[in-house]
Amino acid sequence: MEEKPDTETIQCEFYSDAAKYWEKIPATVDGMLGGFGFISHTDIEGSELFLRSLFKLNRAPQKNRALDCGAGIGRITKNLLVKHFKQVDLVEQNPKFLEAAKTYLDTCASKIGTYYPQGLQDFCASTKQYDVIWCQWVLGHLQDDDLIDFFRNCQTSLRDNGVIVVKENVTSSDKIDIDSEDSSVTRPLRELKYAFEKAGLICIKEQKQKSFPRGLYPVYMFALRPAKTATIE
Repeated sequence: MEEKPDTETIQCEFYSDAAKYWEKIPATVDGMLGGFGFISHTDIEGSELFLRSLFKLNRAPQKNRALDCGAGIGRITKNLLVKHFKQVDLVEQNPKFLEAAKTYLDTCASKIGTYYPQGLQDFCASTKQYDVIWCQWVLGHLQDDDLIDFFRNCQTSLRDNGVIVVKENVTSSDKIDIDSEDSSVTRPLRELKYAFEKAGLICIKEQKQKSFPRGLYPVYMFALRPAKTATIE
């Protein structure tokens, strides 16, 4: 009888397969968006409105330092985060993308802090340094346990009044969609919210992205805070 791979082997393959997929992807905006580069402007507009709304909260995050998770070449950093924060750090496991980011972000280099060449499953930031941690179209590359651990790690990295922003595709059904090509999953809304809860986070604001073309997954934005510090806004 053929021996079945253990859980650790399956997890390693999940992450290594994703890394191999992204190695083949060009370091361009179109590459970062899977051939849908034309939605970048609409995406940034939606994110801009959402971020601005967070600065109007009673306990608004400050504008000192942000972290761009799964940053790719820095599309979100350049078009959104550097406009609001004094410094932005980037975490991205693909070294080719990080090198491209240094060129792509050349015009705002004075606001760029640290480039972290790591996958989110291995990343752990220092305590209390970020006002906003931005996670977009990357969490589908984390398995459930690692996703929850990542959220827990993020909480310790938040400064007072800091928030974690999640912007992700969700399925229209109650089932998880598995993409074997890029080794990722798309979770239903309830599964994503369960991960927030399991990690000890409370959603203080939720909004659906508008004006994306038909045929794409629904995209939601969430602002999250540790349950122990969250209050009704």
